[in-house]
Amino acid sequence: MREREDEWTGLMRSAISGDDAAYHRLLKAITPVLRAAARRGLARAGQPVDQSEDIVQDILLAVHLKRQTWDTSAAFAPWLFAIARNKLIDALRRRGKRIFVNIDDFAETLPGETPEPTASPSEVSAQLQALPARQREVLQSIAVDSASIKDTAAKFSMTEGAVRVALHRGLASLTAKLRDR
Repeated sequence: MREREDEWTGLMRSAISGDDAAYHRLLKAITPVLRAAARRGLARAGQPVDQSEDIVQDILLAVHLKRQTWDTSAAFAPWLFAIARNKLIDALRRRGKRIFVNIDDFAETLPGETPEPTASPSEVSAQLQALPARQREVLQSIAVDSASIKDTAAKFSMTEGAVRVALHRGLASLTAKLRDR
């Protein structure tokens, strides 16, 4: 293992000095290792390993584009594996935790979504009237009249921060009252 890392370091130093053959040998040597690491990382994350080639290409591209940032007095392998780890993480984040299931297989057995009970407009209106005047006015302006926070602040001679506070408090009070009904 140590010999391989020393060889990679030497090849990278030569490549940075302009030796194209050394660069080619380096890329050829690291590719199978990167492929295996990408496959292991995907498998550990529960992702299909057939996506490993995309990750390997991302890693090799990053190595190529960033090779001048490598400190020639340091070992090459830690720098390489840091890039590989970051590219694997990026790929997993892009993919997210996805499980694909054909919905047609389960359509008959899946229960329908039960709708949330909603309050009637008259009940909401009655609860709105019970709020303090400023909260009620701000809620009416923003939620019902679709005014912006800036316009509401100007309309009631308030700061935008005060409008946000009144809106938040009014919504919290209204939600609590409607939940208790």
